This record gives sequence, structure tokens and C-alpha cells, in this order.
Amino acid sequence: GHTQAAAGVGGVIKMVMALRHGVLPKTLHVDQPSTQVDWSQGDVRLLTEAIPWPETDHLRRAGVSSFGVSGTNAHVILEAPSESETETAPDTQPDTEAPCGSGVGGVVPWVLSGKSVEAVRAQAARLLEFVESDPSLRPVDVGWSLVSSRAVFDHRAVVVGSDRDELMAGLRAVAAGESAAGVVQGAARAGGQVVFVFPGQGAQWVGMAQGLLESSPVFADSMGECALALAPFVDWSLE
Repeated sequence: GHTQAAAGVGGVIKMVMALRHGVLPKTLHVDQPSTQVDWSQGDVRLLTEAIPWPETDHLRRAGVSSFGVSGTNAHVILEAPSESETETAPDTQPDTEAPCGSGVGGVVPWVLSGKSVEAVRAQAARLLEFVESDPSLRPVDVGWSLVSSRAVFDHRAVVVGSDRDELMAGLRAVAAGESAAGVVQGAARAGGQVVFVFPGQGAQWVGMAQGLLESSPVFADSMGECALALAPFVDWSLE
């Protein structure tokens, strides 16, 4: 299926790898080029097989277009670095062995939640004890685990810090029920009014609902339910 919001970055990753390896990748899922295009004009063609990227006196460049399925497109031009740039580029690989006591190169949030204010405080105390027992833990890894592997409840606290000391101080404040710099606490708001969104994605065609109303009882029943629900609020009929 379509990768939707990831389509753009997927194309960027694909072309970065193509630039790096010097290979022009083939177009997938195409038996033959479209007959609706006059391929004899100009010098553009579809690649049905991967080929080596031609060596010239110019830097390799590639264009990536159509970022997503929303209808809002962007075009990015990627250029391979020159040999001199690659020879002098600094080592930018992250230090995966950096202990929790070091800086994090930015700001890291530690997110806590519970079913009550007391539960959030207890969670902060448990996390504080856990981090203190293992100095090798990296702040980024702790933050990632908190948001990716734990349930989210209504009562919440977020501790923000740029190093271990700041994060630990924030945890102590939450555990004690105190306010502190870099700490935000509160409760999630209750659900509000319902919003109906008609984005007009663009893949539909005129009259398609008429055919579905006739051919699909499930679709027709659902449309009827929506029409009844909307009727008291609008001066038009959905059907």
C-alpha cells in the first residue's frame, strides 16, 4: 500500500543510498513504460533494471518529489558530497556508550503518567530509584522507553532536561509533589465536540457514491445512519 506520510522520507532514504552506492535503482512494479507518454521526446526514461550511476565530471544529483498522499507536494534536490568533503567530514556517529551522567546534546523529555496524582508521584519515585541504580543508562534511551513501552493515563508529568542532573532533580520534584524548573504536570482534558473532516483526498471520482449505494448494502446502511445523524443540524440531505 501507499506509505502516505512516510512516502517523502522513504524516497529521500532511497536516493541517499543510491547516491552512496553509485547505483540507479529500477522502478518497481512496472512491466513497461506508460503508453500515454511520448518517450521519444527528450532524454527521460523509466529504469526497468538497476544500472551503475554514470561517472561524469559533475557531482551526482537526484530529485525526490510527491511527499505523501495529501495532495501537498514538495520537491527536494539531493547532491552527493565531493571527495574533499567526505575526506574532511568529522565523525558524527553518536556515542552509544555515553553514560546517563553525560550531556545529551539537546533536551530530553521523560514522560510519566498514572491514574491519579499519587500514582504519578510513585512512578517518579520508582524511575528515580531505577536510574540511580544503573549509571550506564542513557537519558535518550530512558525517554524512548517511557513513551514507547508504557500505557498512558490521564494524570501526567513531563520532566525535561539536558543532562542527568537536571532530569534527576525533576524526578525528585515530581516524587515529592513539588514544582520545579523543567517539570510540567497536569491532567488530560476530557473529550470535546465531534469534528467531521472531509479532506477531499482526490482519489475519488464523480458519482462514485451512487454506484456504491446501489451495489453495497453495508455502504448504503452506513450512509443512511450518517444522514439521520446529520439531519437535525443541517438544511441539506447527505443522500
